Amino acid sequence: MKRCLFGLAILAASTHADEFTITADVPYVTPPADVHQAERCKLDISSPTGARDLPVLVFFHGGGLTGGAKHFPEMDRAGLVVVTAGYRLLKPEVAWPAPAEDAAAAVAWVFKNIQGFGGDPKRIFVSGHSAGGYLCAIVGMDARWLKPHGKSNLDLAGIIPVSAQVTTHFAVKKTLGDTGEQYRPLITPEAPLYHCAAKLPPVCLITGDRKIEFPCRVEENELMAISLRTLKHPRTEFHELPGKDHSTVAPAAAPFVRQFIATVTQPR
Repeated sequence: MKRCLFGLAILAASTHADEFTITADVPYVTPPADVHQAERCKLDISSPTGARDLPVLVFFHGGGLTGGAKHFPEMDRAGLVVVTAGYRLLKPEVAWPAPAEDAAAAVAWVFKNIQGFGGDPKRIFVSGHSAGGYLCAIVGMDARWLKPHGKSNLDLAGIIPVSAQVTTHFAVKKTLGDTGEQYRPLITPEAPLYHCAAKLPPVCLITGDRKIEFPCRVEENELMAISLRTLKHPRTEFHELPGKDHSTVAPAAAPFVRQFIATVTQPR
């Protein structure tokens, strides 16, 4: 079934015997600053039929900040409102911090509008895979990105990076003029690790198996988990998934994402 509402594409879908409404290609920056923002800064929303005050998961795709496109994570979406957002990619004509600005704008749009799609603005989790995990971590941990939108990163219910680079991202290092080796770690203000603190939303770090993951990816996420715990952050999880590489960790992470959301949102 297909119909049109306010110029947006609305599709009815069936997943795990639950009915979902998919609202596609919603612009979250109006007016866009440039042609790249107009093309890339759109999001899709998956809402269970009859959704009301459900937890919300905002998901950012991977692709090294230079490729990829928005897509829903491979997971059971029952009982969740799931939002997937595109963002500007780094190109000669698009520089850092455009992806972080866009990711923050998408999250801010969700805070403002998600109640109309059955989501609870007080239970918004940010997640992403690879470069998308980097973006969710930097927006969730560094207050400067949401501040221009009148929101605080502390308003988020949780941060769930999947196989994210938590040192300064490879592509960001290049835009900052770094000419060192790719795997030489930098921890600049553009690194999620730089922003470790006790006062942050709950954090769930998920990686693949260190034997077959991206080099250093598991170890730097483990360092983040240890750093957060040392700083007395109240809720930090770290999961290394045996037998999963950088690609296969994304769908394998789904049960851990669901469990983390359930644990954080359950009444105390």
